Amino acid sequence: ITDGRPVMFRQQRCGRGGKPFSILKFRTMVRDASQLGGHSTKDNDPRITRIGQHLRRMSLDELPQFLNVLSGEMSLVGPRPDTLAQEADYAAEDWAQRCSVRPGITGLAQARYRSSATFEQRLACDLEYARDPSLARDLSIIGQTIARLFKGGSN
Repeated sequence: ITDGRPVMFRQQRCGRGGKPFSILKFRTMVRDASQLGGHSTKDNDPRITRIGQHLRRMSLDELPQFLNVLSGEMSLVGPRPDTLAQEADYAAEDWAQRCSVRPGITGLAQARYRSSATFEQRLACDLEYARDPSLARDLSIIGQTIARLFKGGSN
């Protein structure tokens, strides 16, 4: 609204089996933000718009991903999908393990740490989940994510 169009943001991400797909999000950063910095954000990142801060705080920027779930590209629970370029950050076997399950809107790392997880913590959670996905675990992760979301803060 305050930063103009487009309101939606599409980005190529890696899905199950390494298959690329276009993730949908509400745009929370200034236009062309990817040209201004890396693929992760920090607290008080100047690329995040004022309204974007509010959307991110309650994870409302992720709502359009329900369309990705309906199309079968994502699940409600699974490792958060990385960009294609992020494959270089992983050992080959870790990347393959992460990509063995459908990526999710939330995951074990988000349930445990919200957005404050280090790369190593997130990887450990993603691999733990990929080794033993189950409906019971998914329901637990969804409950933990909701509790952490309403608790507030990034951790």
